[in-house]
Amino acid sequence: MSNPPLRIVVVDDHELFRRGVRALVSTIADMDVVAEAPDGVTACAVVEEHDPDLVLMDLQMPGGNGLEAIRSIVSRRPEINILVVTMYEDDESVFAAMRAGARGYVLKDMDSDDFARALQVVGDGEAIFSRAIASRMMAFFAQPTSKPRPFPELTESEHAVLALMSRGLNNATIARDLNLTPKTVRNYISNIFRKLAVADRSQAIVRAREAGLQSPDDNKH
Repeated sequence: MSNPPLRIVVVDDHELFRRGVRALVSTIADMDVVAEAPDGVTACAVVEEHDPDLVLMDLQMPGGNGLEAIRSIVSRRPEINILVVTMYEDDESVFAAMRAGARGYVLKDMDSDDFARALQVVGDGEAIFSRAIASRMMAFFAQPTSKPRPFPELTESEHAVLALMSRGLNNATIARDLNLTPKTVRNYISNIFRKLAVADRSQAIVRAREAGLQSPDDNKH
């Protein structure tokens, strides 16, 4: 008696990509796309409704952050495997997805054979990374074991702003403490949201506190 097909939900804001995945999966035995979602918020509801085995998740989507969706799905349905399929290959995005609970991380430009293999591997509960991501991870873990600075993609000024945000300070106070204009602080915060792939201030603060980010004043003690 054959096993039931692998049930897949595709989460991506680009309809053409979702359509392409559906077309590819239709050529693979024992796999079936049971639903699609255009953003992370919708994804959580779709997963509850369709009970998939595997979720393909983009990270950056209008109307719902992929990382938040991964955390929500894993916390409520830890048996569902999640494969990140995205164009973002920076270290922070990769490790954030892994910390959130994804089992694999591949890039959208991989060829169809490798993509099909990734679906099967993660659908079976194993981990997989595209070649480019695997190389970056090996390079990262080959570095000296001294504690790396959290969020290396942020500039020094952005680090300082995020650290003060994590202490609960508002924009006006941050501007005064760092001798910046309010507009400059707002620009830095926009950059922080984009680089950390978070949707709002509260998510950025959670990330900063989880990473143990210190403010300039903290470093003096």
